[in-house]
Amino acid sequence: MVAPGGGGASWPSDEELDVVRKKVVEISGRDAGEVRVVACPYRICPLGAHVDHQGGTVTAMTINYGVLLGFVASDDAEVSLQSGQFKGVIQFRVDDLQKPIENPEHINWESYARGAVYALQNFGYDLKKGIIGYISGVKGLDSSGLSSSAAVGIAYLMALENVNDLVVSPVDNIQLDKSIENKYLGLENGILDPSAILLSRYGYLTFMDCKTATHSYVYFSELSKSQQCQGQLPFKILLAFSGLQHNLPKKRGYNTRVFECKEAARALLCASGCEDASSILRNVNPAVFKAQKCILQENLARRAEHYFSEMKRVVKGRDAWARGSLHEFGQLISASGRSSILNYECGSKEMIQLYEILLKAPGVLGARFSGAGFRGCCLAVVESDHAEAAAAFVRAEYEKAQPELVSNIPPDRRVLVCEPGDGARVI
Repeated sequence: MVAPGGGGASWPSDEELDVVRKKVVEISGRDAGEVRVVACPYRICPLGAHVDHQGGTVTAMTINYGVLLGFVASDDAEVSLQSGQFKGVIQFRVDDLQKPIENPEHINWESYARGAVYALQNFGYDLKKGIIGYISGVKGLDSSGLSSSAAVGIAYLMALENVNDLVVSPVDNIQLDKSIENKYLGLENGILDPSAILLSRYGYLTFMDCKTATHSYVYFSELSKSQQCQGQLPFKILLAFSGLQHNLPKKRGYNTRVFECKEAARALLCASGCEDASSILRNVNPAVFKAQKCILQENLARRAEHYFSEMKRVVKGRDAWARGSLHEFGQLISASGRSSILNYECGSKEMIQLYEILLKAPGVLGARFSGAGFRGCCLAVVESDHAEAAAAFVRAEYEKAQPELVSNIPPDRRVLVCEPGDGARVI
């Protein structure tokens, strides 16, 4: 099914595009008319927490903030990049053979550009031209749980494909970005992040089956689609930032949880005589888990409990979304948040405080961690009429709880009121 785009808050704005184009003109000496811009939005995932690497089904939508990469084609194979967030100039060639990073301590902003070249090389694409470019994210939103790393990786992929006249489908770009993360950077994540960024459409909730790599769309309240498709959705997204940041491969909590899920799957599959199946929880019959969970170590049983309960929430969430039942949808999001804390055991004291504050905010229908849950931000679905009041409440309460962390967050980035957006594209 192909979902139409359009609607929602316009991103990027003409002003944002002009800033990026002018920087590329300044760097490259080219005419402004030659500059193209990749717009890669950040993403949120209301339901489907921590199940993508187990072949589960997840939900996603993009927001009206993201990464912009302005670029022109190089005259040769040279890549030259500057950043709005980081100092220095990246320079290398697309015909240089890229090798995976062996030490996570060496990951920096250059890694994603090299990783994109690595992925394209390893998938057999012929790269002859590099890019001269300027990349800019939203200050305060990197390392925040909105998949800014996937947005950056996809931006570089799409720019390199554009200047080399490569026709690459969104489905193939999902696998290319996964190669950047898994093979080049060493992060054991699934296809959720790139799928959300590349496939999402305004007004629709994107459902992705991470085992079959298929996706579908459900419009908010299918019964009233004809009346609502030209209008605004009756909710907004709150993003509340904890002030905690770190690089996932450096903190092994994420990869440890993935390993524990696989261990649980392996034990359950062996107990049911299916030891030849790949060790992911998607391959375990829910009835087998119910009957055999007593054989699992306590921590493995909790990880599996989160997976199977989250898969049920995704199914219920699809029905609630299609009916336009925001209250039920929000309750499921909050239940996902609780399971992430109790069963998946992610979330620091600070992140849990932020989650609990969001649940008390006026008009908030549901909340949970965004991203891996070990740092970053929490998301909430809030009634449109209460969005600003809820944002003010969360700002004040979290500052009381964590004044030192809050002091490190730019004042205009502590809580954002966002709207759903569209997928990645070249402008």
